[in-house]
Amino acid sequence: MRELLFVAITTALKAGDAIMKIYERDFTVEEKADNSPLTEADRVSHKIIVTHLHDFPVLSEEGKEIPYEERKNWEKLWIVDPLDGTKEFIKRNGEFTVNIAFVEKGVPVLGVVYAPAIGVLYYGGQGFGAFKVENGDFSFLEDITSSEVFWRELSKVAVSLPVIDDRKEIVVVASRSHRNPETEEFIRQIEKKYGKVKTISQGSSLKLTAVAEGKADVYPRIAPTMEWDTAAGQAVVEAAGGKVVEYETGNLLRYNKENLLNPYFVAFRKGFFV
Repeated sequence: MRELLFVAITTALKAGDAIMKIYERDFTVEEKADNSPLTEADRVSHKIIVTHLHDFPVLSEEGKEIPYEERKNWEKLWIVDPLDGTKEFIKRNGEFTVNIAFVEKGVPVLGVVYAPAIGVLYYGGQGFGAFKVENGDFSFLEDITSSEVFWRELSKVAVSLPVIDDRKEIVVVASRSHRNPETEEFIRQIEKKYGKVKTISQGSSLKLTAVAEGKADVYPRIAPTMEWDTAAGQAVVEAAGGKVVEYETGNLLRYNKENLLNPYFVAFRKGFFV
């Protein structure tokens, strides 16, 4: 687990560094077949990630055409989103991430979510715990080749998740762009049970990490997402003691399915389940 996390974190940092070089200058935006945006940063990050994650197959948003007949035999794989929140990247609001998850038999067992524009790194895994590093200049980590030295240096600045606070209100985190009637009804049901609810908005996988760290109690996603949008964030939430479950059934989200579209889901922080 530690070695896989070492590889995932260092790869995410390298990809994030390349993304920021593009973010800080002018860049062009293309439109994919599904009308979603694509930038040079998506491609560059994808190339860096697949170059470094070479021990297991990689399922990436920018390489999603791999047929299920091939994928179904992958018991272990990486699921990555080289640039989660391309719209946020284009808006230059900083709320975009690099997502890297390692999946075994459909279960995300470790995840890394790195938001390079705001200098925040989240990581976690089964039996390892979940952690956050913020306000970080991670350049000193990128050149460390010894995992022992790497973990020693990272442990000096990492904070274990969830972070406990004494707030009284229930906090729901929701998407900036997918606040539909079903989501509003879910929030109303929470209000009926707990009283006044505070709602916050975040972009990309930062909604899931808000749940992992305890800033939010619940994240309902009653709108489409793909596996690479959620695998890394789910791994961090679960490593922090939370859950990410299907909205209809309550089952944990599974990965490397024939259809890479996720069912609607709800993420809960540790100790808060509806």
